[in-house]
Amino acid sequence: MKQFLALAAAGVSLAALMPAAALAQQADAPAPAEDEEPIAGQEIIVTGTSRSRAALDTPLAISQLDDTALARAGVTSQADILNTIPSIKADGGGGEVASNVFIRGLPSGGQFQFTPLMYDGITVLSSFGLNSSAYDVYARNDLGIDRLEFVRGGVSNLFGPGSVAGLINYISKDGGDELSGTAQLEVAERGRYRGDLALNGPLGGNFYFALSGFYRIDDGPIRTGLDTEGGQIRGNIEYRFDDGSGNIKLIGQYIDDQTTFYLPIPLDGPSRNRLRGNDGELVNSVQNQFDFASLGFNIPGGGRFTSEIADGVATRGGMIGLSFEKDFGDSGWGINGRFKYSDYSHKFGLWSDGDGVINVPETLTSFLANRNLGLPANAQFTFAGGGAVPANALLFANRFTDRDRPVDDFTAELNITKTLQTGSIDHAFTLGGFYGNATAGDFNVTTTYLAELNNRPRLVSLTITNPVGGAQTVISRGGLLNAGAGYVNNEHSAERFAGYIADQMKIGDRFNLDIGFRIEKLNGDIRRERTSTTVTDATTANLSTALRDVVWGNGGFLTGEVSTTEWALAAGALYKVSDNISLYANASRGFFFPELRSAAFRPLPAGTAANASASPGMQSFTAEIIKQAEAGIKISQPGLSLTLSGFYTSLDNRRQVLFVNDGQGGLTEQVNLVGTESYGAEATVDVRIIGDLSFAGNVTWQKAEYTAFDTRVLNIGNAVERQPEWLYNAGLYYDDGMFDLSVFTNYTGPNFTAATNAIELEGWNIANLDAGYTMDIGSNSLRLSLNVFNLFDTDAVTEGSPRQDANQVANGAFFVGRPVLPRRLTARATFTF
Repeated sequence: MKQFLALAAAGVSLAALMPAAALAQQADAPAPAEDEEPIAGQEIIVTGTSRSRAALDTPLAISQLDDTALARAGVTSQADILNTIPSIKADGGGGEVASNVFIRGLPSGGQFQFTPLMYDGITVLSSFGLNSSAYDVYARNDLGIDRLEFVRGGVSNLFGPGSVAGLINYISKDGGDELSGTAQLEVAERGRYRGDLALNGPLGGNFYFALSGFYRIDDGPIRTGLDTEGGQIRGNIEYRFDDGSGNIKLIGQYIDDQTTFYLPIPLDGPSRNRLRGNDGELVNSVQNQFDFASLGFNIPGGGRFTSEIADGVATRGGMIGLSFEKDFGDSGWGINGRFKYSDYSHKFGLWSDGDGVINVPETLTSFLANRNLGLPANAQFTFAGGGAVPANALLFANRFTDRDRPVDDFTAELNITKTLQTGSIDHAFTLGGFYGNATAGDFNVTTTYLAELNNRPRLVSLTITNPVGGAQTVISRGGLLNAGAGYVNNEHSAERFAGYIADQMKIGDRFNLDIGFRIEKLNGDIRRERTSTTVTDATTANLSTALRDVVWGNGGFLTGEVSTTEWALAAGALYKVSDNISLYANASRGFFFPELRSAAFRPLPAGTAANASASPGMQSFTAEIIKQAEAGIKISQPGLSLTLSGFYTSLDNRRQVLFVNDGQGGLTEQVNLVGTESYGAEATVDVRIIGDLSFAGNVTWQKAEYTAFDTRVLNIGNAVERQPEWLYNAGLYYDDGMFDLSVFTNYTGPNFTAATNAIELEGWNIANLDAGYTMDIGSNSLRLSLNVFNLFDTDAVTEGSPRQDANQVANGAFFVGRPVLPRRLTARATFTF
């Protein structure tokens, strides 16, 4: 498939570089009429509603980005786009995928835990928490995206997959009456090449199509020697009814892609700046394309495990879906629905940020002392490729985890709508249901290795000689420090049934009232393999216990079922003071189902064999209750859009899942039962300063703290970790149709690395620049542009080490954290026809 995608990319490049050929084919096409510029705030919102309404008429908070804004912001990952939206903090320091997405006031480890990611109203995955992979590993954005809608709070979030915290919905371009499209060639620093193509148009006989895709190769914003390569194809074929009463659309996607994910690295403790390695160069990454065969090891039952960590985050598979909508004449009745089946093979190569024991760089002497291995005089440190390790060198023991995570998902949504008039009230009723059935595997093997502290480090072997008797012990063999340090083999399945009813009312000319109710049931099946420690290498002499013994599955499984039912109620009201000013308020009582990976078994009966399969029953599994309220004002008129609101959120019974060190070199998923409360204010502004120059920005202020914390009561009253008090975006945008220039910045305020509030990270700004020149070629256009991500090469830390959680050292010589990605220049040639 990658070969096919590469050929497609070559075609994209040719299309971008040969506009004359495209011009000849389109010579007879009429020039597109210039649309009148929309009034800010009058954009039509379609996400999660039976009645499409302008943002000014909707009693909830709305954010919308068009395709121009998406192209300007989305140069690295989903995080770059979502960071521009008020109330969202998104960490993109990990690279293209697995963005950590935080919604104001809510505690999580990130990764879309409160916000479904949807394309065309179809959720990428119906249940989060079957494993810890983020939604964005299964799908990528491309030129086929028309806009992004983020809707939070209120009745709209009761529909479909549901989420009272908000819905992230990318809406694709549809086919038009004439063939049109965009071809783009992108070249960036450090070996990035990407080709994109998006086409849409008529097929004849009321059929229309839209097709988009990309292929790219990339050495990465940080060079590691690991590959980023692959692409995706998306598209739809639509049939539109003659009478304009609706459509039927077939939707498809195929992805075959791999990319590198970056974890926190050792930094200087006092300054939290990047360290210099043994070679004197700054350490930007501790990952490398090692000889992974040499890091393999024997496994129980025969055979050998060899890591595929070099594949990074690899996803292959796709989805097929069907959506439809139909209005039945003047009766007021209508029906709409969406169905989807997806199947992905997915591997997530996770490089950790320490060995799970010491977790910071060590001198040769301190490495030995920290593990009771004696004095340097009795140790032989050598590089795996040959040569002695210098006595003044720094070492960094680290881990990686091979995670194999196949997933399949079926979703169905069906809505019956009815509009009717009762006196002065214009009703829009929705009666609907949602079904989701997802199964995901989670097979993890953790390996610990020893290496030098360098960019793309070399592996280190270590042998210890006992001064009494001369016996030797191999501590690190070819860099392998702990064979099979951790093993997980889980399978989780979630089946969801939801029904909802809502009425979105227009009362007279000035008043809108929404009210809705949702009830949902979750059934979960859990299957987890048990483990044992087994001697797998009894023939190689002098091996340490960590190299000789392997933690591996023993064939016994714990199985169980959970089930819970919850309800949500939401209401919203809006009063139009004038045609340009609205006052609104909304409130909701909703829920989140706990992640199935957080469900715990009851203790096994005494005497149960270590490898026995058993079903001991499950501990308490109840929904997490969220209550929200928001009130504000919206002002919208030509040249100015302004919103100001205040909000309150409480979350009870939250099963917070953290992926943390177990203290023995392995990793475990720690579950805390917590409650939080937050309040704050939010504002947005979009104003035309003069002519073609405008300013846009938003700011969020919040106070979020823990009200409950079962595993550490001292955390009650502390600020929610990784949630800053202040977030803002601000930008100047100039576009006269020929020249365009955008300079915009995103600010993330100080925030704590863990719930103990022991370590606070400083706030930081990331500035970006996007500039272009557009030339007309007949009825077509060619834009040449330059984008600079992290314009001032800000060297800030986005997070500490989540795997260390509260055990991270506040004032040590070293600090483990993930810096923002460095400055990167990207050039584009975009041909629109």
